[in-house]
Amino acid sequence: MKNFKEISPLELNESAFRLIGKEWMLITAGDMNGWNTMTASWGGMGELWFKPVVFTFIRPQRYTLEFLEKQPTFTLSFFDESQREKLSFCGANSGRDCDKAIGAGLTPFATDCGSVAFEEARLVLECRKLYFQDLNPDQFLVPELEAHYSNKDYHRMFVSEVLRVLKRGGAHE
Repeated sequence: MKNFKEISPLELNESAFRLIGKEWMLITAGDMNGWNTMTASWGGMGELWFKPVVFTFIRPQRYTLEFLEKQPTFTLSFFDESQREKLSFCGANSGRDCDKAIGAGLTPFATDCGSVAFEEARLVLECRKLYFQDLNPDQFLVPELEAHYSNKDYHRMFVSEVLRVLKRGGAHE
């Protein structure tokens, strides 16, 4: 964590569309005694309840969901394009079957809230869950959305407050 400096969420001058949809992110839940991470490219950022929030979506069979449901906090980690292979590894392999940190070449560290993030990230959002809801296909307003759910494995959506933003560029870099 020594390579990071904390900034206000208001200082984050990044496109959420690019960060999440194009660059991807790792959603990491648990603590240093037990955690899992998964690659995600769906989500959002904004303001809700007078708080800076993120919206994350996780399918019920994802191993990370088990950890996310047990802890109040989690992280979103964003990486430079040079790290794409690490995100691809985390997206193609289950933490049930391998140690993703070793397999991807990631260095986990504990955040101030006890969540797990990675030294290789360029940006980390430390988040606290505020609300969840399972997506209900009866509420889809356009039929083509159902095509994303051939297995009927509808995402669980979490609305989470951004507690801290850690940006690479700390004093020891």
